[in-house]
Amino acid sequence: MIVRYDRDADVLLLKLKDEPPADAVEEPGGVVISYNAEGLPISIELLTASRRGLVQGADPKVVLAGLKVQ
Repeated sequence: MIVRYDRDADVLLLKLKDEPPADAVEEPGGVVISYNAEGLPISIELLTASRRGLVQGADPKVVLAGLKVQ
């Protein structure tokens, strides 16, 4: 998984797979989910990320908590 933050757009991107999107759906609350040709999610965009408290400061860090490596 790749996690990126675009400060200019204030968008936090969670890229699950490196595939071109075939479709995207904007969910309520500023969440955009992109799907591949098979209908599986490949990325999640969280709009207005800093206003939601998802990123903070000039050099944001992302912490993934509660994940188990198998």
